[in-house]
Amino acid sequence: MHQVLNTLYINTQGTYLHIDHETLKLEKEKNLLLQIPVHNLSGVVVFGNVLVSPFVIQQCAEDGRSLVFLDQNGGFKARMVSSTIGNVLLRRSQHVALDSDETSLELAKCLVAGKIRNSRTLTARAYRETDCEEDISALKKTVDSLGVSIHSLENSANIEGVRGVEGFASRTYFSTLDRMIKVNRDAFQFVQRSRRPPRDRINCLLSFIYTLLLNDCISAIESVGLDPQMGFLHTLRPGRPALGLDLMEEFRPIIADRLILALINRQQIKPQDFEERPGGSVHMKTDARKTLISAYQERKQEEITHPFLKQKMPLGLVPHVQARLLARRLRGDTQEYIPFTPK
Repeated sequence: MHQVLNTLYINTQGTYLHIDHETLKLEKEKNLLLQIPVHNLSGVVVFGNVLVSPFVIQQCAEDGRSLVFLDQNGGFKARMVSSTIGNVLLRRSQHVALDSDETSLELAKCLVAGKIRNSRTLTARAYRETDCEEDISALKKTVDSLGVSIHSLENSANIEGVRGVEGFASRTYFSTLDRMIKVNRDAFQFVQRSRRPPRDRINCLLSFIYTLLLNDCISAIESVGLDPQMGFLHTLRPGRPALGLDLMEEFRPIIADRLILALINRQQIKPQDFEERPGGSVHMKTDARKTLISAYQERKQEEITHPFLKQKMPLGLVPHVQARLLARRLRGDTQEYIPFTPK
């Protein structure tokens, strides 16, 4: 359990949350794990097997406090708010921001800046850890180019310019992604990003883990009451979770890409874990999918210190924190959105 931005996150399985004289108490097998005054909280988020008393639900509804239910892996299930506040005002602020070219441009720049900085951090780390002169030269050029992209982003005058910088930075970053692979490089050779269908093993891995990450980001957005389809960077299309894709950008390198590289380099994922299908598509075998899902869930449990909040939390909570920071910016509670960029 963690309290972040006045929101209580409960992920300890088998616990019971109840209220006693304006105090929330969390117990497991009749042992008190936590007690906190109700008035200190603006929201409660529970993961998986957490029993919530009816009186907690009633109190949250009366006070206008959000209560969110997610499954154990972070998948969104439901969100309860009172009838007097809730999604409508926040979503109205989101729609107003989307109609403002200035605000949309500002937020798009922040989201892309987070992605480029994290891509540069991952590439720089690989550059420092390799002994191959050829790889050092290629990775160093990518690091330098991504640095230039960050400066170019600041000078972008419109959304199309931001998307152009993001596209160029992504191609630069992916051009040396396989330079970060230390074993079975021939089998995991990566030329360019291909999505539907994935044309090689790396693309197959990326597509799968990006889907997991996107679902987590959509859950985080839903949990704070934002509309996951109303994004600022990605274009709006029916059925497309544009804001989920926006929020995911800063997490791609540090959560998804880094995990895939680690699994390949530790040989937990091997070339024989894939099969080619007619038409040139590549698919993962069942055991490899299980390995990737398990590793992803373990990665989300790793504790990090949030660089902006200076607070320790599991990595899996960070999308929820960033969604709340974004909601604060849209409501006007803060002047800017700070992307998650750990060192």
